Amino acid sequence: MCGIVGMVGNGPVNQDIYDALLLLQHRGQDATGIATAEANGMMHIAKGQGMVREAFRTRDMRALRGGTGLGHVRYATKGEASREEEAQPFYVNAPYGIVLIHNGNLTNTRELTEEMARHDRRHVNSTSDTELLVNVLAGELQETTSSELLEPEAIFEAVGRTHARIRGAYAVISVIAGHGLLAFRDPHGIRPLILGRRPGATGEQHDEWAVASESLVLENGGYEIVRDVEPGEAVFIRHDGALFMRQCAAAEGASPAAFTPCAFEYVYLARPDSVMNGVSVYESRLRMGERLAATIAAHVPVEEIDVVMPIPDSSRPAAMEVARRLGIEYREGFYKNHYVGRTFIMPGQAVRRRSVRQKLNAMSLEFRGKHVLLIDDSIVRGTTSQQIIEMARRAGAASVTFASAAPPIRHPHVYGINMPSREELVAHGRTIPEIAEVLGADHLVYQEVEDLRAAIVEGSELTDLDMCCFDGRYVTGDIDEEHLAWVQASQAS
Repeated sequence: MCGIVGMVGNGPVNQDIYDALLLLQHRGQDATGIATAEANGMMHIAKGQGMVREAFRTRDMRALRGGTGLGHVRYATKGEASREEEAQPFYVNAPYGIVLIHNGNLTNTRELTEEMARHDRRHVNSTSDTELLVNVLAGELQETTSSELLEPEAIFEAVGRTHARIRGAYAVISVIAGHGLLAFRDPHGIRPLILGRRPGATGEQHDEWAVASESLVLENGGYEIVRDVEPGEAVFIRHDGALFMRQCAAAEGASPAAFTPCAFEYVYLARPDSVMNGVSVYESRLRMGERLAATIAAHVPVEEIDVVMPIPDSSRPAAMEVARRLGIEYREGFYKNHYVGRTFIMPGQAVRRRSVRQKLNAMSLEFRGKHVLLIDDSIVRGTTSQQIIEMARRAGAASVTFASAAPPIRHPHVYGINMPSREELVAHGRTIPEIAEVLGADHLVYQEVEDLRAAIVEGSELTDLDMCCFDGRYVTGDIDEEHLAWVQASQAS
């Protein structure tokens, strides 16, 4: 999971991209990068470790000249989080000069790495699948164009050929020097990508365009949301604002039945004020709470519960709806320090464990002597949940019932979320009572898989979701035990 944004404007876009990355900071805290392009083809790149406010200096922003650009916040799922060389964007100088960012994970990186050396004669200098991706796209552009003039038809043909070579989850934004901005989405639409338009300030100015991971970026920047980029679709926007769109994935992924956006976006990753694939993240989380309440009532003596409390922030809508449905008082028992990053996406168990204490503080006034029902968005490794339950008990809770708005996570996630190993998942190989014992909860309740699916797709045109970490079904069809073992080994090394 990462956050990406691309813009084509009438003036410098550096500040707008910077502001957009601040809004997407929840999607990645390891590294960040911005690239801009001038109409004459000159490109400028700045990237660094850490959060947006830490990575860029005034001199960096001044150097990012041009009316077309892109930006990225990184949550490392491939490559080393601590290496600045792994940070996006990646650049290749031929053909034309291409800079590229992407959100997601490619699943055939082994094959692509061999192809790069044997067939493409291209060298990759990192373990990032983004570097592989930009080289594949560059190679296909080289094959589809024969002159300095680059037509949209040739670009779309290159994207189609890129789709044919790569597999996995990917939302891509690229700038081609001297030509414009290209964005495309994988044939299954696993990772989100949304297009927005903003009229020029004067009649002489062209429309300005933006593509981003989440709709809140567009709304905050004054863009009208045009629509989600469709699975397998490509969007090309010239520097003069001319827009071209085409479905490039041919038969694979073109069918609506193949549209399977990631369910975990709605559970945890996205901000609640975003709309993705026509679904309000906030409303989907309210529906998760509605359905979770029914499951809690079926398994827990709710008449003994005094208060319902969320684990801030992403579980708050679900917790409010659980409290309303069960007729139990809703209270806020944990105070969150917003200056500490999101625990789940921090690298390493030791860092996550330390950060939970820094991030949350339990208020004894709300816990003392009470039987509490804690609602969290999900339980992944169990590190955070275990410490939260311990904090509630130390604050004086008489009993702790813990409920997850997501089902048990029993399977690795290979499409852009850092869950490469079954062994690190607390639900793997354990029954729910056994998980409750590990976490230290008096009662433990999980959302049902079909209830989560229904809560997300209700009222939308979606018919299916990528729920691989819950049900073990990998929608790209290329994931087997051998691949999962390789992913785990590569992450461990």
